[in-house]
Amino acid sequence: MITRRQFLTGLGSSVALGGAFGGYAFAVEPRFRLVVTEYELATHRWQSARPLRIVALSDIHACEPWMPESRIRAIVEQANALGGDIIVLLGDFTAGLGPFKLAPVAAHVWGRALADLSAPFGVHAIPGNHDWWTNLNEVTDTLSAAGINVYQNRAERFSAPSPFWLAGTDSIVAHRLPGHGHFNGADDLPGTLARITDDAPAILMAHEPDLFVDVPDRFAVTLSGHTHGGQVRLPFLGRPVVPSAYGQRFAYGHIHETGRDLIVSAGLGCSIMPVRLGVPPEITVVTLKQGEPA
Repeated sequence: MITRRQFLTGLGSSVALGGAFGGYAFAVEPRFRLVVTEYELATHRWQSARPLRIVALSDIHACEPWMPESRIRAIVEQANALGGDIIVLLGDFTAGLGPFKLAPVAAHVWGRALADLSAPFGVHAIPGNHDWWTNLNEVTDTLSAAGINVYQNRAERFSAPSPFWLAGTDSIVAHRLPGHGHFNGADDLPGTLARITDDAPAILMAHEPDLFVDVPDRFAVTLSGHTHGGQVRLPFLGRPVVPSAYGQRFAYGHIHETGRDLIVSAGLGCSIMPVRLGVPPEITVVTLKQGEPA
């Protein structure tokens, strides 16, 4: 079976020769497009009459020239303007461009850009697999220095306007093992759940959506990134490759299964190859509202 690396490398070689088509996929969509995708989720697991507006940024992959400091600052400015009650960052701050040896943006540079994020209930982050594969301590130290709360298998309780919990797990593919496609995770979902000590509504941040198969219905919503929405979506063919053990199941968007809700962001940057086609960089906004049991 073709992997995402093989597909994107092959696609990159093809579109590089494809004139206007290749120019759009390489130069326009990854670097200059930015959309805001909004979801309204009415669920009985959100008990407050006041909705909660969550602004989510994922998969920044800071690098030159596709995600320089100026681009990150523009994203931050737009995110702040969306009126979120809380901002969450869903991992993969560092570049993961595989065969393209481009210049990574230094951590202190992308950190000072993200430090301008602001929301009434603060800014909160989890690490992603690429953060583990590069320099996790540098990533977490940079986020903390920027005033951003970092979650690695923990939860925090908020008391206003009504109580709720925000929880975050670590990457499920944090540690690369010898052999192709073998990993150990740093995630601890049971330990994270154990930190939630009352029945107030809870929200889960999980970088890879594959964790959702084990997520109980305790959470009002699970928020993930990692897949980049496949990074390429072709007419009539859809998303040829999704970096998930479950194929298209958790590729992108709002997934509702067995009474549970998952929202997967298309993210902002690129991985393996600096190509996006039909999946523009995205800021994801989720408004949790009080709903009735199904």
